[in-house]
Amino acid sequence: MTTSRSTPPRGGTAASGARGRSSAREPRPAYECDACGHQPPKWVGRCPECGEWGSVVESTVTGPTVSGRVVSSRLPAEPARPIATISAAPARARPTGVSELDRVLGGGLVPGAVVLLAGEPGVGKSTLLLDVAQQWAVGAGSPSLVVSGEESVSQVRLRAERMGTLHDQLYLAAESDLAAVLGHLDAVKPGLLVLDSVQTISTTGTEGVPGGVTQVRAVTAALVSVAKERGIATVLVGHVTKDGQVAGPRVLEHLVDVVLHFEGDKHSSLRLVRGVKNRFGAADEVGCFEMHEGGISSLADPSGLFLTRYSEPVPGTCVTVAMEGRRALVTEVQALIGATVAGSPRRTVSGLDSARLAMVLAVLQRRTERLTLHDREVFAATVGGIRVVEPAADLAVALAVASGGLNLAIAPHLVAIGEVGLTGEVRRVGAVPRRLAEAARLGFKVALVPPGCGPASTGAGPDQMRVTEVTDVRAALHHAARASAE
Repeated sequence: MTTSRSTPPRGGTAASGARGRSSAREPRPAYECDACGHQPPKWVGRCPECGEWGSVVESTVTGPTVSGRVVSSRLPAEPARPIATISAAPARARPTGVSELDRVLGGGLVPGAVVLLAGEPGVGKSTLLLDVAQQWAVGAGSPSLVVSGEESVSQVRLRAERMGTLHDQLYLAAESDLAAVLGHLDAVKPGLLVLDSVQTISTTGTEGVPGGVTQVRAVTAALVSVAKERGIATVLVGHVTKDGQVAGPRVLEHLVDVVLHFEGDKHSSLRLVRGVKNRFGAADEVGCFEMHEGGISSLADPSGLFLTRYSEPVPGTCVTVAMEGRRALVTEVQALIGATVAGSPRRTVSGLDSARLAMVLAVLQRRTERLTLHDREVFAATVGGIRVVEPAADLAVALAVASGGLNLAIAPHLVAIGEVGLTGEVRRVGAVPRRLAEAARLGFKVALVPPGCGPASTGAGPDQMRVTEVTDVRAALHHAARASAE
């Protein structure tokens, strides 16, 4: 007699599907030999390790599983120790000899740390790092190695000769293969490695083209591992995209210890190194450099680049104090009010935010009586090529525009700090004490600040400076005119 079995529909019932999914998630049973502790992948009658019969039983040990198998613990290479007994000397930063770079790094390069320096082509990354490598070779007592994947050693030598950075402990190599780079590390044993750039290095054990996501990730991970193991301070040069972001996978920034952005306008000599990530110091520091024919040099006091010295006061200018990271920079804002034109007048800016300028012009048009700006061309710019986009410069922009429109020269010893609201009020901004201290150091005598930021509120006013709180744009214009008349 034949019995027929009903075949469940394809895919099974919901209950059977749920049971199938739950059983698939259950880890496989683990087996262990009672005699020697060997853990075979499946049950066997005789232990393959010690040869004992009937000693393999299902293990009752529980623990974390990976792909259905229990992950057993192992003896670590170095036991955990109380934090107070661990020495921090190996992780102390060593100065590079380039003061502004040391400022951003938090004192210098840490042995074993990996730094990623990214910037646009031609901004001066290779020039800066060649100077750093030479300074390291002179002062650190260990060789420095520069590996270029984009230039030949002769081209790098020409730049070093022009900069005056030749030294016996500075080694050069032109390589694009990771294995060759590791071979140079074995031969030179440097204390500093500069790799220019990480997107040009590839490894044969990984698929993908040089500069691709897979290659960049693999090369960076290998270099980070070698740097930590041998205590080599490593600086990787990175490319950037059209948006200014570091090219390659986002994990690249997570692998390294420090991420720096090198910024600058090709038409200006000013260069800024801005910290984005720093495991050894503040992540919002900024270093200032100046490019010249002989290379690049640090600017310990860059405020003079952003000011114009006039023999007599000129209408259309006002000075503010901008914050670049933790650094206060005294900056001059200039405005030119053009002729009346039909239609839509031009609003041209350089170094300022065009949206904030449009807002300031609308506030001045609405909140002041004598200014007529809706049908006149307005040009606004900063001095020295610096870019100021923070709201704290609104008051200086407003005073510069009003000064140009009313043909009233503002006193050259006055600084204006504050954000302007849509109703014309002046709002508070951060770091006012630091801004005022920098302005007083450069000899400014009068400061216009938002309410609640004066010396009575914060103790911010230096003794040699008169700090005046202004509530709105009208009050700021009144005090600026009175300071100019004094």
